[in-house]
Amino acid sequence: MSCGESKVVCVTGASGFIASWLVKILLQRGFTVKATVQDPNDQKKIDHLLSLDGAKERLHLFKANLLEEGSFDPVVDECEGAELIDPALKGTLNVLGSCVKVQSIKRVVITSSIAAVAFNGKPLTADVIIDESWFSDLAFCEKVKLWYTLSKTLAEEAAWKFAKEKGIDIIYYNKSGMGDRPSFTANSEP
Repeated sequence: MSCGESKVVCVTGASGFIASWLVKILLQRGFTVKATVQDPNDQKKIDHLLSLDGAKERLHLFKANLLEEGSFDPVVDECEGAELIDPALKGTLNVLGSCVKVQSIKRVVITSSIAAVAFNGKPLTADVIIDESWFSDLAFCEKVKLWYTLSKTLAEEAAWKFAKEKGIDIIYYNKSGMGDRPSFTANSEP
């Protein structure tokens, strides 16, 4: 019996690079995966998912709109975990709102950007360790017009606040697209 047998998880943005690997690993471990993609009929963007071992039996693709409240309700229904890939503020809260309705979800893993933790006006020297004590400063981001960074930071702050209020266990993985050092913040808030 594999570790995920009979367990159902949700992965959003499943056709993306990191999410595709997550789907592959979850399927290999026996999980059933309810995955969202922009267009479940776009074969070019989903073929790599459909060809994964176990996909035919345990991968279910859904179309969900991050900006449409409630659109994730059927996706997270009966899930025990959820993975979010790069949503902005409203999308993050919409998915978390759906997750909080499902008691079987034990943890939500949100993959965001290192932008949410690396820009606070302090020098980013080689001896700096970017962890849960190092977050992007909203005022600094606005001053220097780092709008993407600002949106990611706002989304992370809103997610931590929501998780605390609703009692959801979340983990944030802040990835870098440039090969920089990622930050992994778990069960702590800014």
